[in-house]
Amino acid sequence: MDYQIQLILQLGLALILGAVLGLEREYKGKEAGLQTYSLVTLGSCLFTILAFKFFSFSVGEAGVSFDPSRIVQAIAIGIGFIGAGAIIYRQPHVEGITTAAGLWCSAAIGVAVGAKLYFLALLTALLASIILIGFGELERRFFKKE
Repeated sequence: MDYQIQLILQLGLALILGAVLGLEREYKGKEAGLQTYSLVTLGSCLFTILAFKFFSFSVGEAGVSFDPSRIVQAIAIGIGFIGAGAIIYRQPHVEGITTAAGLWCSAAIGVAVGAKLYFLALLTALLASIILIGFGELERRFFKKE
């Protein structure tokens, strides 16, 4: 029973941290917002939990080789495809690069939660929020970006 509660809390934390980042993007009217960021962190967390579970099943099995870091690598590559879809070229500028980078960071936060690195996940979510909220405002004020 304790393991199931831990899983619920891990998935819940991943969802909440993704939602925090997604809310900022939603507020700014970006296509990828609350739902997208929440799904990315939740899915990344679940894939990471599964990777570690599969690894624990294979430990000590003759002829079985399983490396959970391959799942993390696959998550990063998969998010790259989602991020590429978020980037749009509209002359004379490109849109969606911050959203793509945010989704990539969001996936890493989900992996950290799935790996039980809670402090790292919380700190990264805080720093990403500062970047998305604070740095965006700095760009608008000092570099006249719209």
